Amino acid sequence: MDQQDTALVIIDIQVGMINADSAHHMEALGNMQTLLARARAAQVPVIYVQHGGPKGHELEVGSANWQIHPAIAPQPGEAVVNKRASDAFYDTTLQQTLQEYGVKHLIVAGGQTQFCVDTTVRRATTFGYNVTLVSDAHVTFDTDLLSEKQIVAFYNYTLDGFDTDDAVIRVQPTSAVIS
Repeated sequence: MDQQDTALVIIDIQVGMINADSAHHMEALGNMQTLLARARAAQVPVIYVQHGGPKGHELEVGSANWQIHPAIAPQPGEAVVNKRASDAFYDTTLQQTLQEYGVKHLIVAGGQTQFCVDTTVRRATTFGYNVTLVSDAHVTFDTDLLSEKQIVAFYNYTLDGFDTDDAVIRVQPTSAVIS
């Protein structure tokens, strides 16, 4: 993979999105720390996406839960894109930021798997971006229907090979991403 046209995109890993009692959340957070260290060492741009909700929302802008998780906090100069919808491209500066960096390939980690991660990686392919979804670095929560483990496994399986005419999503573990 040519890392000169690559960016690491971390979606919605905010204080309110990480359950410290969840082994999977803690493992994924550790994998994101590894990805960040590798990206920074390889001079791969890091872009954070931060969801902002209205007053009373779990991720209300300015609240403690809205803050990017301190374990993966941005360093000076790293871009933070604010969003209000599951699609990180919708009415945000993400596309413009990627173009400014000359990015053609996204490495994606973050949360919530079945909402913001899924929507954003699929949408990225419609803009012509190849995507690597990091299989062990995205999180969600149990639902009444499926456990978090089942949801993550389903999306890792479903999204691997998803493509448009010009771009494809590949799913790989942290160990295979950014050398």
